[in-house]
Amino acid sequence: MAGDYYSVLGVGRGASESDIKRAYRGLARKYHPDVAEDKHAAESKFKEINEAYEILSDPHKRRQYDRYGNAGGAQGQPGFGPFGAAEGFGDIFDMFFGARQGPAQAGGPQRGADLRYDLQISLEEAYRGAEREISFHHLGACEACNGSGARAGTNATKCDRCAGSGVARSVRQTPLGQFVTQTTCPKCSGEGEVIASPCETCHGRRRVERQRTLTVPIPAGVDEGSRIRIADSGEAGTRGAPSGDLYVYLSIAQHQRFRRDGADVFADVPISFALASLGGPLEIESLDGLLAVTVVAGTQSGASYRLRGRGMPHVRGNTRGDLLVTVHVVVPTKLSKREREVLEEFAQLRGDRVEDRSFFDRVKDAFKAD
Repeated sequence: MAGDYYSVLGVGRGASESDIKRAYRGLARKYHPDVAEDKHAAESKFKEINEAYEILSDPHKRRQYDRYGNAGGAQGQPGFGPFGAAEGFGDIFDMFFGARQGPAQAGGPQRGADLRYDLQISLEEAYRGAEREISFHHLGACEACNGSGARAGTNATKCDRCAGSGVARSVRQTPLGQFVTQTTCPKCSGEGEVIASPCETCHGRRRVERQRTLTVPIPAGVDEGSRIRIADSGEAGTRGAPSGDLYVYLSIAQHQRFRRDGADVFADVPISFALASLGGPLEIESLDGLLAVTVVAGTQSGASYRLRGRGMPHVRGNTRGDLLVTVHVVVPTKLSKREREVLEEFAQLRGDRVEDRSFFDRVKDAFKAD
C-alpha cells in the first residue's frame, strides 16, 4: 500500500493504542463494503484501513515501520477483497489452532491457501455471543479421483524430463566457469508428475470449486476487527498436504440506541422535567434487559449515571465494562389547561416571568366557562 499508515487512519505518529483502535473502528464502520454505497471504492479503502491497522496495532511492526517505513519489512499481508485468498495472513484472535506449513516445494505437497470471510454481526450478538452459519466457495479435493488428478484406474507417472523434481536444470560453460540455472519444468509445470489420463471431473487439477456451509461460534465480547481463525477450513492442499485456514473477520453493525467504546456501552435516555426535579425510579433498557436507576432530585439535562459491570464482557476474562446512561430532560410541547395552571403557579412561586396568555386565549376560556 502506498502512503502513510498514520494518514490512512487519520492519527498522529504519537497516537496511543486506544486512539488507533478508536480511529480504526470508526473508519471500518464507515467503509465496510456491506454498508457503503460505492462498494468498489469502499472495498479498496477498507483494504488500506485494515493494512494500516494491522501494522500500527502491533507494537513490533509499528516500531519497524516508524524506523524504516514500508521498506523496513513491516508491511501488512497482501490485500484481498471481502472474500479471497490470504496466504500467510497473520491471526490476531485465534479460536481454533492448527500447525502451519512452510513454503511448498516444487513437485511436492502444497498447503491450501487461507481464505477470508467478512461477517457483520449485531451488538447484541457481540454482547451475548452467537453462532452464525456462513456459506462460501472454495477449492476442495476432487472426490472423483481422491485428489490424484488421474482418471479412475490410472495413475500419474513421474516426469521423465525432471525426474520428478519439478525443476529443469541446464548447465552452461563460460570463461568464468560452469553456470547452472534452474527453471520450472515445462513438461509437468513443476508438478513432478505427468497425468496421461486426466480425471474427467477436475481435469487433472486435483481440486474442484464447491460451496461449503459451516457454523461459526462467536464468543461474547468480540469487538470491531476481531478475527476468528478456523483451522483447516480454507482451500484443500494437494498431494496429502493440509488445507488452509479460514479467517472470519467481524464487524459490528451500528445500533439505534447504544454506542460502544471498548468494553463500555453508552446510552441516551429522555426523562421528564418532573422526574428530573423531584427524583425517583427510572426503568431503562440495556443489552441485558430492563434495569432500574434512581434519578437524583435536581438532576440536570446531560447528567450521566454509571452502571458498573453492565457493559460488554471481555473476551479473555470474566470482567465486564460499564453502562453509562446520559439523561436528557424533555420539555413538553403541548400542555393541558390544568398542566399550564400548575406550571404558572410554580413559576410565580419561584419568581420567574412567563409569557402572558393572549387576549384570545382568555376569551376562549371565558366562553368555555359559560
